[in-house]
Amino acid sequence: VEERISLIKEATKEFQGLRVESFKGLVVEYARSKNIRIILRGLRMISDFEYEFQMALTNRKLAPEIETIFMMTSEKYSFISSRLIKEAVSLGADVSEFVPPPVYNALINKLKTGGKL
Repeated sequence: VEERISLIKEATKEFQGLRVESFKGLVVEYARSKNIRIILRGLRMISDFEYEFQMALTNRKLAPEIETIFMMTSEKYSFISSRLIKEAVSLGADVSEFVPPPVYNALINKLKTGGKL
């Protein structure tokens, strides 16, 4: 988790006022603790929607004051998943156009050192 947080912070450092935090437990409980009223979720494919819709309805039942908003990804990136990126890198593909530079560098370093992707 710490490595992911570090990579996200590095990839988003240009955005002022952005905080990257991890938490344990329900997202609605985290949102309540931070006085957050909107959960923003990204959708790539219709299969994402089914899961995200179920989660949004559950969250609404648990915390009706918190709304979930969905954003569709650009079709340019809709097929990308971490699993496919890791597989492509392990087979020697250049994935630099699909991930931020800090993530790409971390993937290449792990590949070179035999670390788990």
